[in-house]
Amino acid sequence: MNVYIDPHLMKESGAVIYTPSQKRKRFPENCVRLVASEDEALSGAKPDEHFHAAVVIGPSKSSEGFRMYYLVRWL
Repeated sequence: MNVYIDPHLMKESGAVIYTPSQKRKRFPENCVRLVASEDEALSGAKPDEHFHAAVVIGPSKSSEGFRMYYLVRWL
């Protein structure tokens, strides 16, 4: 999947993502909680409750009209 990113509209951020599986590469806005730093993301993660620390970029509007965040990397 190729994603073209406008750096003026989107930026990398630490985040805690609610997802049962870490196989996906994009997440709707309602599953992503942005945080101030990677350390804060790590401290907010609860893998046993499906909350995972990550670095994401976004938001971007999907073709379905949802605001999406794209995974940069899991922490």
